[in-house]
Amino acid sequence: MADDILYEKHGRVRLITIDRADKMNSLDFAANDRLTDIWREFAADGDARAAVITGAGDKAFCAGADLKSYTIDYATRPAAEFRERYTDGTGFGGITRGLEIDKPIVAAINGFAISGGLELAEACDIRFCSPNAEFAHQDVNWGFHPCDGGCVRLPQIVGLGNAMEMILSGERIDAAHAEKIGLVNRIYPLADLVARSLEFAEVLASRAPLAQRYAKHVMLRSFDMPMGDALKLESRSFYDLGRTEDINEGTTAFREKRPADFKGR
Repeated sequence: MADDILYEKHGRVRLITIDRADKMNSLDFAANDRLTDIWREFAADGDARAAVITGAGDKAFCAGADLKSYTIDYATRPAAEFRERYTDGTGFGGITRGLEIDKPIVAAINGFAISGGLELAEACDIRFCSPNAEFAHQDVNWGFHPCDGGCVRLPQIVGLGNAMEMILSGERIDAAHAEKIGLVNRIYPLADLVARSLEFAEVLASRAPLAQRYAKHVMLRSFDMPMGDALKLESRSFYDLGRTEDINEGTTAFREKRPADFKGR
């Protein structure tokens, strides 16, 4: 149903809620497509500066794919059909593959983040969670491995050893361990999680959007670069920012001791 995914405006922040609590906020094909459309709307909205994504209820952020509608037979389908629907698509949750968004995205993880749900959280830039949150890539229990970015992003977030432990064992970890290894940035009480996440997103929305966009680009692109090339990328990005209106506004605001009013130009 179209209302399985809620999209709310909070000033320059957008709150996205997977509203399928009775299904542990798992995504069927329709909900996945709706979420993908919402991400595209967010990316195109010039007034939207940051987003928070969470799940409805108090048990799950997202428990992955709704296996009553998803089937695990992609690998046996004809290659062209596999590529069209999956490999060349936007992946699970809309942002795990093929749809890159240069605005900050915060995941407010209010319970289980399992398999595809964890991959959705990993595709966000910043992750907050509640104390009841649990995380797992359980794919190896059923004969496959993460296929929506888990094998790629998780090592970048928590390091290779921690990622190997999670992905190869399929075991769950709790919120405290997730914070310890850097999978989540902060833990907030469940009742405060979304509000605190929105507060932080409002801070993000007040910062220079071009600087965020360029910095995000450098951080994501420099992982597999030799150090010299990565430093050149960073330097070039800084040079490009120096030619924007925002940097003039920022430096002027600093001299005048007032908040900057960034326009993203």
